[in-house]
Parts: sequence; structure tokens; C-alpha cells
Amino acid sequence: MTQTILGIIGGSGIYDMDGLQDPSWVSVDSPWGAPSDAVLTGQMEGVKMAFLPRHGRGHVHSPTTVPYRANIDALKRLGVTDIISISACGSFREEMAPGDFVIVDQFIDRTFAREKSFFGTGCVAHVSLAHPTCPRVSTACATAAQAAGITVHRGGTYLAMEGPQFSSVAESKLYRSWGCDVIGMTNMPEAKLAREAEICYASVAMITDYDSWHPDHGAVDITAIIATLKGNGSKAHDLIARLPALLGADRSPCPHGCDRALDHAIMTAPDKRDPALLARLDAITTRVFAKETR
Repeated sequence: MTQTILGIIGGSGIYDMDGLQDPSWVSVDSPWGAPSDAVLTGQMEGVKMAFLPRHGRGHVHSPTTVPYRANIDALKRLGVTDIISISACGSFREEMAPGDFVIVDQFIDRTFAREKSFFGTGCVAHVSLAHPTCPRVSTACATAAQAAGITVHRGGTYLAMEGPQFSSVAESKLYRSWGCDVIGMTNMPEAKLAREAEICYASVAMITDYDSWHPDHGAVDITAIIATLKGNGSKAHDLIARLPALLGADRSPCPHGCDRALDHAIMTAPDKRDPALLARLDAITTRVFAKETR
């Protein structure tokens, strides 16, 4: 068994985390650039926690400029074993109403202006993303939400758009016709990078609006979104507070293989790997390269 370290990535409206014992903001150096902010570390019910505000305190990063690689790398360097992503989203389903939470289990990635992998020329890797979220951590999130009295929907497809503008009516209707359930701007490439980093990842989508497809709601109203965000933020803190007891301080290997995602994924022959890229990958590939040398 290893020690559980829960990483919480807070989205719009969530820039801090309550209830931590011995809280401390720590700066983490990453070869992928500066993370969005310092990381708030501490403990909750005997479980180590690391909280990172995705947009930075004061909301300084747009969805496109969030340093996704640096964020995931920083959490990996802190020993994070499980990531819970909290993010605001719009809904494509009447039954998924503003104020509800959705435990996302699938993604459609429509972003186009972001670096989406730690790997590339000099060290090529292909991880499986058929099931991009961890069922074990997702179940804990759903259980915590129910215990907190939140209306929660288990399972849903998240359409990741580039932003920062909201959808046109035509786009909103198109994504709805594809079978998408919610729309947001930040879970991709975050989920992809977490998988490459061999960190279990769960996505909690907090619904703020019905996007622009809904005939009774029309265009997305940022004022209404902010009002709903405040209520959702309080619910999210209640959910997070219940996770340490559900996931526990001791951690067995992930039964779904999230923490072994790089097994057989690296394609580049050892003698063809770029030393400069390998140096940047030191935190991401430690386990799998150590396994190669045994």
C-alpha cells in the first residue's frame, strides 16, 4: 500500500479550500513552466491534501492559458495519487439543472489551442483514454455529493470547448444532438495529462446554466452564472470534506490501472530518446523507466 494524497483542482469560483489542518501555500517548480498558482497543502482527517486553483487566485488564467502541463506535473511532484477536478459547466439536459452536479465519465475534446501531452518528438507515448476518469474516485465523489445533500447525476459526457466565449445557439444544439450532457472549457487536456502522469482522475461538473440551446433561457447570462457559482462553491466544499473518509489514508493500486497507464505506452526505443525531453519527464516517467531497468 501507498499513502493517499488527494489533489483538488478548483475551477471557477473555487480559489481556496476550507477545513485543512496545518495549511500552507507551497510553490512548486516545474520544467513545464509555472503552475497556475502555489499549491495549498495540508491534511484532512488524516489524509494529505493538495489544492490548486486552476485559474489562479483572482482568476488570472483563461481556459486556454491555464498551464495544464505544469499543473499536473506540480501535483505529481507533490506525490498526488488521486485528482478530483471541480469545474463549472453548462447543461444540455433538462433534468440536469443549474445547481446539480454531474460525475463525468466521458469527454469529447473540441479544444485546439493547447498542448495536450507531456510526450512528443524524442519520446513518443500513447496511453489509453477509452475510460478517461477513474471509477473508484468517481464513485467516492458521487457518494460524497449524495451525503452532502447535492442532487448528483452519475455519468455524463463533457464537451470541452476552447472558449473563452460561450457557445452559439447552433453549436449548443449540435453538441446536444451528439449526446453530450454538459459543456465546459477546462477538463481537456487536464484529464489526458493526468492519465499520462498515472494519476487517477475524477471530474465533478457543477452546473451553472442551460447553455444557449434552452428555449426558456436563451443566451448564457454571466450574472446568473456567478450567482449559481457561489452556491455551487459551498456545495463543492461539503463534497470535498467527505472524500478523505471515503478514500482513506492508505491506498492500494488502482483496480482500473490508472496508476499504471504508461505500461507498454512508450514507443520510442531507449537509444532514440531525447535526453532533454526525458529530463522534463522525470516526475512523470519515474515509475515506468525504473521498471524498464529492473
